[in-house]
Amino acid sequence: MLANYYKTAVRSIARSRFHAVINIIGLSIGMVFTLLIAAFCWTETRVNHGLRNAERQFILTSEYKNPGMGFPLTTLGPLARALKENYPHLVANYYRFDGITVVISNGDKHFREGLQVGDSTVLAMYGFALLHGDARTALNEPFTVAITEDKAIKFFGTTDVVGKNLTIDNFSGKRSDFRVTAVLKKPSRNTVTQLTVAFENGIFVPTANLLYFGRNMDWPNSSIASFVELQKGVDPGALKAPIETLVRLNCNPAVVAQQRVLVQPLTSYYLDTNGGAVRKMLYTLSFIAVFILVMAVINFINLSVSRSTSRMKEIGIRKVLGSRRRQLRVQFLTESIVLAMVSMIVALLGYWLLAPSAGELLGSKIPSLSAMPVPAWGMIVVFTLFTGWLAGLYPATLLSSLSSIDALKGNTGTVQENVLLKKALVGFQFGIATIAFVGAVIISKQIGLFFSDRLGYNKEYILTAQLPRDWSSAGVQRMENIRNVFAVMPGVKNVTLSYEIPNGRNGGGMSLYKQAGDSASAVVAQALVTDDYYASTYQIPLAGGVFFRADGVEKAVDSTHLVLNETAMKSLGWKAPREALGQQLRVLGIQGRTFIISGIVRDFQFGTMDRAIQPVVFCPVSWFTTYRYFSFKMSSGNIVSAIAALQGKWAQLMPGAPFEYTFMDESLQALYISELRLRKASETATVLTILIVLLGVIGLVSNSLHKRNREIAIRKVIGASVPGIIRLFVREYLPVLMIAGLAASPLAWWMMRRWLDNYATRIAITVWPFVAAVGCLAFVMIVLIVLQTLKVATDNPVKALRSE
Repeated sequence: MLANYYKTAVRSIARSRFHAVINIIGLSIGMVFTLLIAAFCWTETRVNHGLRNAERQFILTSEYKNPGMGFPLTTLGPLARALKENYPHLVANYYRFDGITVVISNGDKHFREGLQVGDSTVLAMYGFALLHGDARTALNEPFTVAITEDKAIKFFGTTDVVGKNLTIDNFSGKRSDFRVTAVLKKPSRNTVTQLTVAFENGIFVPTANLLYFGRNMDWPNSSIASFVELQKGVDPGALKAPIETLVRLNCNPAVVAQQRVLVQPLTSYYLDTNGGAVRKMLYTLSFIAVFILVMAVINFINLSVSRSTSRMKEIGIRKVLGSRRRQLRVQFLTESIVLAMVSMIVALLGYWLLAPSAGELLGSKIPSLSAMPVPAWGMIVVFTLFTGWLAGLYPATLLSSLSSIDALKGNTGTVQENVLLKKALVGFQFGIATIAFVGAVIISKQIGLFFSDRLGYNKEYILTAQLPRDWSSAGVQRMENIRNVFAVMPGVKNVTLSYEIPNGRNGGGMSLYKQAGDSASAVVAQALVTDDYYASTYQIPLAGGVFFRADGVEKAVDSTHLVLNETAMKSLGWKAPREALGQQLRVLGIQGRTFIISGIVRDFQFGTMDRAIQPVVFCPVSWFTTYRYFSFKMSSGNIVSAIAALQGKWAQLMPGAPFEYTFMDESLQALYISELRLRKASETATVLTILIVLLGVIGLVSNSLHKRNREIAIRKVIGASVPGIIRLFVREYLPVLMIAGLAASPLAWWMMRRWLDNYATRIAITVWPFVAAVGCLAFVMIVLIVLQTLKVATDNPVKALRSE
């Protein structure tokens, strides 16, 4: 019986190849997009699950009363170790690291690399596989280093490098050899070796070398990434009281009042960090994928229902010969399942072809078909059968309900093609296409705002490069002298030395209060350590005063001068720059020093736009003596030759220091990586949505033209013009589109309003995205209808009447 159903289904599909092809294309588009998004979501949700004892691994993060006080990703230096030492019945193991960037060399190979100065527990605690070395002892001794296989190949050209040396610079300008004691197989994605999306570490040295790098993990240091592994059966809530006790006993009361330590599971940390940005993105993409698949299914239903009259005689004969309603239903469901199976084969081929491109678009590698786990294939089979059943359920029920007499007579009154349902389904598709189009436009405009001139500074033609470190007065002086050499080079407009660039990653906060005020009323401001040329290089407008020094003055007026942004000025109680300039400030934690406000800059966007602009204080690098970057403002001429000249001069002035530069646009892209993924996915989804809608229009109009061929011929005979016939079919679909667009617009506005509420700085939603969405859909739909109708409308009516 099943074989007969299958053979009959194949024959029926072969007789209507055009509509079958449209259904297969539509379903396969929905299926391949759904498969790609499902695979992407699966890989994103599996981050950290490959770690040893993943369900017992946790990260300690910080929540501050004032967000500008510190890094939420890190916490107090000794805390994780203290938990293990004082509460071994709760904590089985711990790992802490201080992430730094240094120059690492092997002979004449010099690279700037991210490095973790961390506990020796890292290799054994997380089960990172080693190609060479012993995980238990690899990092027990000072001046040893463990590296990943890709770093080994980068520096040595091979992975068998245990016993060889790498030269690592510190922040005092010194160099020392570190012996390679282990080579790791490249770890799967995790937030231990890759705490943030932008930085992946592949080089690990033990905490015995903290002093060499001038670092510490003392209680006042709250910038240490900290992880703990709990004992079996221990609930993370059990750490709350021990953490509060340790913090209260070892920290300043101000820290206790301002900072709260959280214990977050690593299995969900990647999804929930940064306000759950990744989780929200996955929900949004899944929602889009489901709607695209639903639209493909609606296409199938519409085309099947619209073709019902062509199968009425077949249905009547089957019923006369004894076919039961259930058998007819199974027959039509078999046809839809066969089409779904063919569509899935096409979709799997599309997945194989598109997975690499989709991975690049979404910024995450999508697993190949061969890498899919066995349960995934079972889910694909179930997904295919369910999609075929869902797509064919209504047409099968409708067609099998037809009485044999009405079917043989060709009486459409009982079948009724259900015009209202067909138009409702088409309207639903148009509505979803409108929402997708509007969403893509608004998302694109908001992300465009992230890179626009509303940042408050000029990012154009700015490139940044990290420097070799010598954090001393002499080191700063040397860098300032080098800066002066670069500043007069052709093609270079300006250069600035700083610890931070406007990429959202500042060096920490400073608590400021007025000279005559109380420290209890201190304002926490993001501290940016810069030289005198930062504002002029980034073209940050001054609201008043000078940026550390007046133009033309060769030497800094006073190293204790500070510059505030407008938000910091207002937070301290001054309403206008003229009131703040020359006023004295104190900094909490710096005793016996008074700072003078020399300038006020306009507010600018230093971090992401999901937060309001924070108070900012600029501190002179000549006094704080820490730096990381040169920022070069290039001329708009021949950038390539200017950069080549910079590279040559860099090698001459700083031999052994790699010249690795990044344009500010690239830095901002790393800052908004989730939003950029969403924009690319939404744009792709919009194109696919419109394509599915238009495939449906093609099929429906084609079927309508076929059924109304005689009507068109008669209209031509009695004098109807070709434009008049075209208008006849346009009028059938255009009102549906307009009504659907009007109905969908409020929903689209509400959805995008909710999305924009995540950003403190955002665009205003205007009427134009909605007009553009409906207008573009209408234009493309009319073009398709005209192209299809034109041939039938210009044919000789005699042919159509004779065939009838």
